Amino acid sequence: IPCLRSPRNPEQKIIKRVIALEGDIIKTIGYKKKYVKVPHGHIWVEGDHHGHSFDSNAFGPVSLGLLHARATHILWPPQRWQKLQPVLPPERKPLHREQE
Repeated sequence: IPCLRSPRNPEQKIIKRVIALEGDIIKTIGYKKKYVKVPHGHIWVEGDHHGHSFDSNAFGPVSLGLLHARATHILWPPQRWQKLQPVLPPERKPLHREQE
């Protein structure tokens, strides 16, 4: 789960789930286009709360240059301590994945 600089405000860091990689075609949720082919050098990221998350559905594909780190655990608040699992919800899998 990547930590990246916000495309709208590079001073702000956001943590989102990678939904699609470059070359993948994704069905969007509320983006200006219903389907997007993720361009070379970009990823598609989404938050876990669809419709209430500032993610690629708001700002589009994210440049790989904005990747900053990788989140592995939730530490705060203590009752939420856990290791983050890189799970992609089945309904958010890309419609098409380019073969390399």
